[in-house]
Formats: sequence, C-alpha cells, structure tokens
Amino acid sequence: MTKAVVVGSGPNGLAAAVTLARAGLEVIVLEAADRIGGGTRSSELTLPGLLHDDCSAFHPMGVASPFMSSVDLAAHGLRWRWPPIQLAHPLDGGRAAVLVRSVDETARRLGADGPAWRRLFAPLVAGFDKLAAEILRPLAHLPRHPVKLAGFGLRALLPATTLAGRWRGDEARALFGGVAAHLMHPLHSPLSASVGLTLTAAAHAHGWPVAEGGSQAISAALAGVLRELGGTIETGRPVTSLDDLPRTRVVMLDVSPGAAADIVGDRLPSRTARAYRRYRHGPGAFKLDLAVEGGIPWTNEEVGRAGTVHLGGTLEEIARVEREVHAGRMPTRPFVLLGQQYTADPGRSAGDLRPVWTYAHVPAGYDGDASEAIIGQIERFAPGVRDRIRATYVRSTVDMQGYNRNYVGGDIATGANDPIQVVLRPRPSLSPYSTGVPGIYLCSAATPPGAGVHGMCGYHAARAALSALRIR
Repeated sequence: MTKAVVVGSGPNGLAAAVTLARAGLEVIVLEAADRIGGGTRSSELTLPGLLHDDCSAFHPMGVASPFMSSVDLAAHGLRWRWPPIQLAHPLDGGRAAVLVRSVDETARRLGADGPAWRRLFAPLVAGFDKLAAEILRPLAHLPRHPVKLAGFGLRALLPATTLAGRWRGDEARALFGGVAAHLMHPLHSPLSASVGLTLTAAAHAHGWPVAEGGSQAISAALAGVLRELGGTIETGRPVTSLDDLPRTRVVMLDVSPGAAADIVGDRLPSRTARAYRRYRHGPGAFKLDLAVEGGIPWTNEEVGRAGTVHLGGTLEEIARVEREVHAGRMPTRPFVLLGQQYTADPGRSAGDLRPVWTYAHVPAGYDGDASEAIIGQIERFAPGVRDRIRATYVRSTVDMQGYNRNYVGGDIATGANDPIQVVLRPRPSLSPYSTGVPGIYLCSAATPPGAGVHGMCGYHAARAALSALRIR
C-alpha cells in the first residue's frame, strides 16, 4: 500500500489526509503540538467553564465547502449552530447595521439602500454553492459555471471602497466594509471587494455558524473520519527536516512556505526555494478573550443577538485604519472582530458569565499591548462594559505565532492578500501545490484558495498527489 505522511493537523492537513485515505493510501499525520487542529482549537482561556475558540470561530465557508460536504462530519459529532443574527455592525449614536439570513429582510432593515443590497446579493445567493465550488478552486481551472463566475469576478476585481459606492447610507457601506476587512488588506486595493462579496453572500446562503462545543469539534470530526479510514495521528511530533519523516511516497506539508523551505532543505529547486523564502506575510492579529458578566451591554440591543460583531465605525474609518496597519502603524482605534458564540451555542457560558472572543488587526509583529484599544472600541458602542469584565486572556502577535507556527508575525491568514500574491500564491506555477520535488506538496492556506476553515487547500493538494500517482 502506498504510504503518505501529512505534516500538520490543521483543517487543510486533515482534509489532505482524509482525501488520500479515501483513495486507499496508508496515512499518518504528524502534529507538533499536543492537540490537533491548528487554528481550529478551543480552550478554557479566561475562567473555568468558559469555552473560547483559540483562533477560527465562525465558519460560513466550512458549511459551503465541497470537501466538508463530502464527508459525514455529523456522524463524528459535528453540529453547526446559528445565532439569531449572523452579523452586526454598530455605529455611533446607537445605530447598527444588521445582517440576517434573509436577503430581503436584511435589505428591508437597510432602508433606502435596501434595493441596491438586494440587487447585488440576491443573484449571488441563488446558486451560491455553484459559485463556491468555482472560487474554492485554483485560479487556473476550466470553470463549470462560467457565467456565474464571470458575474462574480467582475465585481470581485474592484476595490471594496469602489463597490461600496452603490450605497449612500453609513449602515450598508459599513456592513459591507466590515466584511471586506476580513481580507486584512487595504480596502482601496484591487480585489479587496472579493472577500466582502464572498462572505456576505455566504452569510445569506448558509449563515455564519459556529461549531457546537467549539471549533475544536471540526478538527475532532475530521480526525474521526480519518481514523475510520485507517489513518493515524501522532501529536507532539515536530518536523524540522525530511529526515524526521518515515519512508513514504507522498509528503503533504500543512505549513507556511518558509517552513516548507526549511523542511525540504537542499532538495528544493532553487527557484521554488527563492519563492518560498520571499513569500510575504500580512498584518497580525492581536487576540483578547474576555469573561463578561451578563454579556456586553450594547447601546443597540440587536447587537447582543449577533454571533459576529464588527467594530470599526464607518467604511471610511475602517479603510483608514486598515491602511495604517498595512503601513506598519498601530491605529488608536483598530478594526476589531468580536465573537459572541454563546448566542448560538449557550453551552460555552458558565452561569451568567459569557465568553467573548475578539481580535484586532495590528501591524505584523506588533510588540505592544492592544488590549486597551480593543476594550475601548467595545466601550465605544457598549458603555459600561469595563465594569462587567471579570477576566481576560491575551495572545499577542508573538503569542499567535507561538500558538501556530504558520501565523508568522501574527498573520492568521498565512500570507499577505495583495493582488499579485493572491493570484500567484505560493509561487508562479500551474501546479501551486507542487514543491518541485516529486511526491512533496504544500497544502496550507498559503495555497489556493487561501485562508478559511474549508479544507479545500488540502483537498486540492491531495488530488494533485493522487494524479501524479495515477490514482483516481
């Protein structure tokens, strides 16, 4: 039987392992940490009984992923749970933009901008799964739904600030801008509308669910599928060189390009080695988890029913601070993502204590403490929240890289999302998963289609390996 080794047990590593095992290969996964999951882990970080997601939290593309849909994760304990409101974006003066599953209801809440919202997103939501199947593939592929992909692509090429020009009110503009900011790249750049379009359409089509019992449930379910197929997982097994691996015909690396260059060493072709070592990483994430008694006292009560909350003010304010972060400057009021996962999964709370998950966009490798800046952004829209905080847990950009070595400088997206790198990552090649060494493949979020808990990077890398082996 053909043997395969997967280095790293994040969603992409596990997806690669499952795909290879389904094809009949004998698969072993080696994980450096003492727990599997990479970014999909959960822990009691603040107080006993409060469950916080360590990194990834909301999973619209997990529900939409063709790979995730192809395996019976429910049989291995995964349950998706949805909040009453998918997303809220508070504004000064007690206003808030709210996104719910229904396009029509969201449009109604946006008032005069509602018709334009409906015209943009209703066609994307109709048949969203076909669109997802296209955009979750390498850029160089023969599209099965060319008309739908072309309609999306023409808008996705635009800067987010340009596309947002179709709306006049602060609410619709900020709502879209906050979603687009997940790109962690300036919103005036070409292609910056792509993430805003994709994640907003996904929110309407599938919602932004959480995994019951924490994001770790996703990793546990994938591991369960792998073990059922005969695969094995070993934790506490760091890999720094190919010499650390057993003899095998296939090696899948769920690591950053720089780490891949270190592991493969002199066997890596010089052109690939240069590209991997020049691979650019993006801004960092400064993570702050809170234990909040009674929940956050939002000025706008609807915000308290949202699973995800974007804190950044108007579109113009978000665009300005994202430019500052990209330029290496720490803004006074950073863009903050806040998670109230307990609105969908109440079991994460303990009595009247609520686990609140946040992170701010900060410059790469930022060595300061952004805790007060984050709390200040929450207090801006929820006066009095400071008095309710009972415990905190901080992960700086350095801590984020210590938690997951793929997060270089705190970059949780595993790569800068500038237009050239998005198109050519991790190096210019018709086979982006190949390292140039026979049998060795890169399968991390540095490969297409990029970051997110969808497993498609691992799936496509594994399919490339199987094709080379002439296994269907």
